[in-house]
Formats: sequence, structure tokens, C-alpha cells
Amino acid sequence: MKKKVVVASVIVLIVAILIGILYINKVHSTDSYKFKKEYEKLNNQKNESGKTIRKLSIPTNNPIKYSTAKEIVKKIENKETFVVYFGFAECPWCRSVINNLIQAAKNKNVDTIYYVDIGNIRDIKELKDGKVTTTKKGDKYYLELLKKLDNVLTDYTLTDDDKEVKTGEKRIYAPNVVAVVNGKAEDLESGISKKEKDPYMKLTETMNKESTKKFECLMKCLEKSNVCTAKNSC
Repeated sequence: MKKKVVVASVIVLIVAILIGILYINKVHSTDSYKFKKEYEKLNNQKNESGKTIRKLSIPTNNPIKYSTAKEIVKKIENKETFVVYFGFAECPWCRSVINNLIQAAKNKNVDTIYYVDIGNIRDIKELKDGKVTTTKKGDKYYLELLKKLDNVLTDYTLTDDDKEVKTGEKRIYAPNVVAVVNGKAEDLESGISKKEKDPYMKLTETMNKESTKKFECLMKCLEKSNVCTAKNSC
């Protein structure tokens, strides 16, 4: 009888371990976990400018879902309603607001934020002999996004002797978070606090609250199917 109890206990233990392993593997295969690891692996490293990359602690149960420029174009054409975050892990401004974006989504019950890494898909323009020149052509779906999101995007400008020069094109900067309602871009927010002058500076509680509030206001666009009230109510 004693042996049967021991055997049963061992079986229960093995089953529990297997369930635990399956659960861990399931968690580790999610976009949320992938995003957490992607951003946290750069913690405290030095970038090309010799700056220390901001340390982040991303919640495992974050709402991030990986997407592509092509998929976002299709979602817009399908007249869907959603929030999309454009950025990349090395972007210092992105790292200064990402936790506030995640907190805002939690506060506003937004279950999914689509994430498009734009680090390498944008076109690059430079001034050569005073003329705007494209030195790297953007991905065709990125260029398509510029058209789809035109009404909320800002101009792509270059600096020449402290003067801004317009390139004649819009730009998806990082971070840019866009609320799309029924296929139409209704609002765009960077989430950067007005008090944040340097993306490497220490963030205060006031800065984080301001940033979170900015994102919450943007997410109000999703509360009505046809009218975005974020700018009027925040």
C-alpha cells in the first residue's frame, strides 16, 4: 500500500512538472514575452554614441503583438479599429515611454497594441549640396503607410545650419503611436513628456504620469466608432 502511495505521488509530481514546463513554453512563445526579451536584452548596454541604454522592466503580460507595415496597411484597408506602435528597441525615446504606453493600455482596457519595428524599413534622406537626396529607399509598405496615415503624420525635415528643410514627405517617427478607427487614422501620440529634454535623463513620476495620460487620451479614440474625442477631452 505504501509503495502505491509513493508511486502515485511520483506520478502526480511528474505530471505537475510537465504541466509547468508546457506552461512556461507557452508563455515564452508569446509575442508579449518576445517583446519583453527584445527590449530588456539591451538594458545598460552602451550604444554607438557611448550612451548607456535605459534599463527597462517590461511586464510579461503586456499587450504587444508583433506586426508588419504590410499587415497594418491591410488592416487599414479592411477598415479595422486598433492601436499601432511604431518604434524599435534601440530608440532611446521609445524606451522612455514604452512602460507608460503599456500602463495606459491596461488603464483603458486595450488588449492589443500592434508593434511595427520601423528601425530599418524607413527611407533615409540627406542634404547634399543643399539638395534633399534619398540615400536609402524605404520599404514599399512603409511608403504605403505614409499615404494611409498622412493626416496624422508630421513633415520629414532635415537640419541645415540650424534651419529646418522640408523633404516634401511625411515621416513615421519613433515613437509614434497611432489610433486607427474604422480604417482612418484619428490620432497620433509620441507620449514624450514636455519636461523630457533628453531621452537618457532620469524620468520623474510627473513625467511618467504625463506620458501615460497622453496615451490614455489617444486610446479614447477607440471608445466611439466614428468620432475621436481625445483632443477635446484631455
